[in-house]
Amino acid sequence: MRSPLILAGVGLFALTAQPLFAQEEQSPPEGAPAQTEAAPAATPPPMAGSATGSAQAGPNRRFTGEDLFNLAVAADPEISPDGRRIAYVRQSNDIMQDRAVSNIWMIDTATGRQTPLAGQDGDAFSPRWSPDGTRLAYVSTAGGSPQLWVRWMDGGEAVRLTGLPTSPSSLAWSPDGQSIAYTMLVKDEGLKLGSQPKDKPEGAKWAEPLEIYDLLTYRADGQGYIQPGFDKIFMIPASGGAPRQLTFGPYHDGGPLSWSKDGRTLYFGANRKPDWQTDPVEGEVYALDIASGAIRQLTDRDGPDGHPVVSPDGSKIAYLGFDDARRAYENDDLYVMNTDGSNRRILTENWDFSPANIVWDHDGGGIYAQYDDAGETKVARIGLDGSLRDVVSGVDGGGLDRPYTGGSFSVADNDAIAFTGGTATRPAEVQLAANGRTRILTDLNASMRATKALGQVRKITATSSVGGLSIDGWLTLPPGYVEGSRVPLILEIHGGPFAAYGPHFSTDNQLYAAAGYAVLSANPRGSTSYGEDFADAIDKAYPGNDYFDLMSIVDRAVEMGVADPNALYVTGGSGGGVLTSWIVGKTDRFKAAAAQKPVINWTTQALTADGPAFFGPYWIGGQPWENQEAYWKLSPLSLVGNVETPTLVVVGSEDYRTPVSEAEQYYTALRLRGVPTALVKVPGASHGSIAARPSQAAAKAAAILAWFEKYKASWTPPAEAAAP
Repeated sequence: MRSPLILAGVGLFALTAQPLFAQEEQSPPEGAPAQTEAAPAATPPPMAGSATGSAQAGPNRRFTGEDLFNLAVAADPEISPDGRRIAYVRQSNDIMQDRAVSNIWMIDTATGRQTPLAGQDGDAFSPRWSPDGTRLAYVSTAGGSPQLWVRWMDGGEAVRLTGLPTSPSSLAWSPDGQSIAYTMLVKDEGLKLGSQPKDKPEGAKWAEPLEIYDLLTYRADGQGYIQPGFDKIFMIPASGGAPRQLTFGPYHDGGPLSWSKDGRTLYFGANRKPDWQTDPVEGEVYALDIASGAIRQLTDRDGPDGHPVVSPDGSKIAYLGFDDARRAYENDDLYVMNTDGSNRRILTENWDFSPANIVWDHDGGGIYAQYDDAGETKVARIGLDGSLRDVVSGVDGGGLDRPYTGGSFSVADNDAIAFTGGTATRPAEVQLAANGRTRILTDLNASMRATKALGQVRKITATSSVGGLSIDGWLTLPPGYVEGSRVPLILEIHGGPFAAYGPHFSTDNQLYAAAGYAVLSANPRGSTSYGEDFADAIDKAYPGNDYFDLMSIVDRAVEMGVADPNALYVTGGSGGGVLTSWIVGKTDRFKAAAAQKPVINWTTQALTADGPAFFGPYWIGGQPWENQEAYWKLSPLSLVGNVETPTLVVVGSEDYRTPVSEAEQYYTALRLRGVPTALVKVPGASHGSIAARPSQAAAKAAAILAWFEKYKASWTPPAEAAAP
């Protein structure tokens, strides 16, 4: 499992907030010949074409910032119980609103026919089938705020069930199809301290009332300053009626939710202990008796047990969790227990991966789980008898701006699996694995694939100079790359740091490649999908030896004859911004750098970010006043006196994960030292949404390219191509 709070924005949003910029084709293997058309000039792509309409001389084969408005991606595919239909969320960009919009579409799995279902007059997301497959529940903003809707599939009628003050989530149908459970924030008044004077003259314009906060985490990235209140569980008749609140008290009761077979009990995961604010990793599985409201705790260890799912026969619960060892990263494990909490046993004790999104198979003999393996996402079936086999590969959908792992899947009663899958040159589509074969059911970016010359991607591997670890990376080559020629290289470092890159589509990488750069996306130690030990190699030591991993794989790109050693550049966001600022404090081999949303001072980050109970104890080993030496040793600010590399600093103006003050400190320090720098703020952007608005995503990439071009003016391609 990823840490509860990670520096990267990946996986931290509900679908409503998830930016668009999160098996036919295969990238050529290392050493295979690439396209041979003429390479484009090594200049940044424009935000839009220089000529439009009838004045345009011809189609622009380069991928440009303008193309971000034309992309679409599939998400959250939900297959019907009988396997005949798939409802999925189609996310695309609205050029007039400059934002991603979400619609629900339906696919007939036999014919491939697609029809729009919801989202024509507002966003629609979170489709969930009734147990008999005759109705579809979903959330829609039609009419204004997010509300729960149900569509009757035979007649096509849709009815809004709720008029809620906040958005419903974690929808779960009861086994008889008569009720739907969901979670929702219930607002409280919050702490009151005094009041304004009462004698306000008529027509007077007074200042706004005081803002008073008493939560440890009082603001959250992408959410802003937290409104007082708690997530609670509700139930509503599936045909409409008054919702009923089922849980109460000063605790967050979260999803996903799972019903007992008889419909009398709901299972959920939560931290309902008094110290929930200061113990951010803790969690237990609970059973809620719907009639009485009584709650029973079923697990009892120090660690985050959660995500309960009841077996088809109603006798068992599968759930995820681990023992909290106060390390920066832990793999989740898959457990099974009886519904009363007895007979707990682990199914993945010797499996060094982290299962997620667990689903029982129809006969109850095993559990499907999604997991990441060496930068790629797969689905495995884990049997109760200890067997384990992969059933789907090529799962994709971690976002579009950078090539993260991710995606989702669902399973029909006949074990057909619907999932989002893509490649390094094709964003996620809806795919279906059934009867021994896999079919791609959508082609959401056919126009782009037909008209754009994209950079091809190949995998490379290097041996780290420290510890001899094998380090994977993926090179995105400029379109038309001529084999054996050297080109400028951008090292693009992922965030997290507990995350992973892989052979997945990336708008940033394609924009950089279109400008004539090769782009290297690598997985240094600390990355997930290579086992728990590999990820925890940076526990209490980040940044550190991951620096040497990155230098080693850059050396490999040079040895291959692709990267020009005299034209190297480096960038990365969040955890990648940390490492970018660390790298320029360690070496001057890069011509220019762009540190995006970095942490440069762990003391200030630990006390101003939205995870104060987590970052210090789990990443550094204590709070700043307990071991300031450790905090300073790992802070890139400690190396700023060494920096000579021209370094751009980029941050969202509403970032609460790596707060704006981090970027501002670094920019100011660089200015005081006389290092060439500039500060770029993305207005209105949080840490996770810095690439959510298409125009801003394109402008950010263009600014980084312009910065690199500023320090590449004297570069010319080598006279003779070096042998690979």
